[in-house]
Amino acid sequence: METPRALPWPGLIIATSSAFLLMFAGFALPYALAIWLVWCLTLWISQPADRVVEAELDEDAMSRQNLTGMIENAQSPLLLVDRTRVVMANASARNLLGEHVVGQDVRVAIRQPNAVAMMNREGNGEAIVTGLVRRRDVWRVIRYALDRKTSVIELISKTAESDVSRAHTDFVANASHELRTPLASIIGYAETLSEHPADIDEKTARKFLDTIQREARRLQNLVSDLMSLSRVEAEKHDRPETAIPLNELVERSAREGAGPDRADRVHVTHNGEFTVRGDSQQLEQLVRNLVDNALKYGRPGTPVHVELSETAMGEAKVVVKDQGEGIAPEHLPHLTRRFYRTDPGRSRMSGGTGLGLAIVKHIVERHHGRLDIESELGEGTTVIVRLPRDGTGEVSPVSPLATATGDASQSGQDRPNEGDNRTAS
Repeated sequence: METPRALPWPGLIIATSSAFLLMFAGFALPYALAIWLVWCLTLWISQPADRVVEAELDEDAMSRQNLTGMIENAQSPLLLVDRTRVVMANASARNLLGEHVVGQDVRVAIRQPNAVAMMNREGNGEAIVTGLVRRRDVWRVIRYALDRKTSVIELISKTAESDVSRAHTDFVANASHELRTPLASIIGYAETLSEHPADIDEKTARKFLDTIQREARRLQNLVSDLMSLSRVEAEKHDRPETAIPLNELVERSAREGAGPDRADRVHVTHNGEFTVRGDSQQLEQLVRNLVDNALKYGRPGTPVHVELSETAMGEAKVVVKDQGEGIAPEHLPHLTRRFYRTDPGRSRMSGGTGLGLAIVKHIVERHHGRLDIESELGEGTTVIVRLPRDGTGEVSPVSPLATATGDASQSGQDRPNEGDNRTAS
């Protein structure tokens, strides 16, 4: 940075004295002034500008004040560490580890062997730790060394990724088990028929063939439900835009879900005309699944009531109510999880795949609706689906909720990225 040039006073004094001497020596005044002026300008031009040398910050080094401002406004939990002591923690880190973390030894604050080993080494590093705050938490701890004694510790949550991976692993394991069971029956009976045909009478052979057919249909239903669930999950973020007359759809789908043998048990009532924006095939599947469940798990011969009405908030409400044994309160929060069954043996005997309510849940979520399940032991189960009517936005809250009434009451919200059903087909 340059400062204004200072006047060369010694040179100016000499130039002025010389001009006076020239005039005393007989030189004309204009000539003496011209020489004085040229001399002064020469001194001015030749005068070097004073330079102020400013201390420049090393681009790689930042003041603690600057770091504090950057760290405090970051969304990820960040710790500024002097050797091993935490000298600063941003709001996210304080919420995660507690206000007392400032001033602690960072190894005590995190208390994970992998992270401690990484922090005892010099330079940059990272470690994966579990159970930092909650038992299943997974965090990536990264250390950025700023100099020999100062570093920044960043905590990145990997819990969601771990949950998704675990859910996928569980789903594959459950699906494999569900597929293996009917396959084992089919293979076992088929081998018996093929290896010992002469030793099996016609009645026994027919019984074996009926079992093979039943298990094959169960396998077919399971594969079909898996494909349906996959399609619904793939489209769950794409809200349908087609206007659907809901009354006609509910009436038709309820009859289809019952089939000709059970149609007389289904009673459909409408309290108004309703139009929603949706996917007609998925809404039909939703109603069919709910009606089929109600008929399967209601008491034999008892009616299933399907009602279409309007909520106090103006949404379309589809209610399916059976007169079955009801569901225990502890099962209600888990009903929409994949392959969840309250009575596995009864579900398989009735042909259920354990995916029906999982499919219903994802269909409701795609249509920005809400799913409620209410049950009372000995009285039956009521499933309520609320859907926003055409032009009314969405139902709040969107997430499904299951509640119980009666002697015991429990409500629970289904976990993200999961789906199951009560014993649903």
